[in-house]
Amino acid sequence: MKLRSFSQCSFILLLLLLSFQFFTRAQEVDDEREFSYEEDSELGPANWGKIRPEWRECNSGRLQSPIDLLNERVEEVSHLGRLKRNYKPSNATLINRGHDMMLRWSNDAGHIQINGTLYHLRQCHWHSPSEHTINGKRFDMEAHLVHESDDNRTAVIGIMYKIGRPDSFLSMLKRDFEAIVETRDVERVVGVVNPKLVELGSRKYYRYMGSLTVPPCTQNIIWTIMKKVRTVTRQQVELIREAVQDEAEMNARPIQPINERSINLYRPKDREN
Repeated sequence: MKLRSFSQCSFILLLLLLSFQFFTRAQEVDDEREFSYEEDSELGPANWGKIRPEWRECNSGRLQSPIDLLNERVEEVSHLGRLKRNYKPSNATLINRGHDMMLRWSNDAGHIQINGTLYHLRQCHWHSPSEHTINGKRFDMEAHLVHESDDNRTAVIGIMYKIGRPDSFLSMLKRDFEAIVETRDVERVVGVVNPKLVELGSRKYYRYMGSLTVPPCTQNIIWTIMKKVRTVTRQQVELIREAVQDEAEMNARPIQPINERSINLYRPKDREN
């Protein structure tokens, strides 16, 4: 067997490095203390793209999220089909990332299917107030369920909440959030968590192409925003923010320009109702 030439090995190494860079670039920043949500801060949203070269899309990208889901821009369709979720219980850890709380599943927690591609559930986190708006209306909280495909593409399900009855999923995690309030820089092992308990509430959803809403603001993210606005108590929202301990009043990125993107609203056909 002949040994590979130096140039061949160098080429393979370059491909591996590029693949690794793409994978890491597509991820949300785990330690979010490098940026801020304060509008007038040097680390605020208007300057995210200047903090690091790899974050430049936060300022220059034309497919940025969140956006306003204005009715006049939305096209109702039925061809997208029902959102297919196949979740299963898995071990999870609650992590303080500096500006939000993230629940990360450590094993296979199942997947969603979009256009024949499986996107595996990795984590969920919460923003308050909501990042997306509907007809200019901002809600009290938004949950993001982040999924990744085997080829490192990302799909996010967004669920918006208004103040009302308790959310059962957050009620289940109450003791874990309370335990973290008194500590800093601690990851709390939660145990087995069933993501099926995150209620979507409706078959109808918005679909558009956008970006991560935190640096590096990676684009070409498939967004699925559930149309039904669910409920959460004010105490639940406050508990999540208290657990973060960033002393900020909010952790929601400002609305970004549409830039002539298409926004679809999946509405089931009559026989699917």
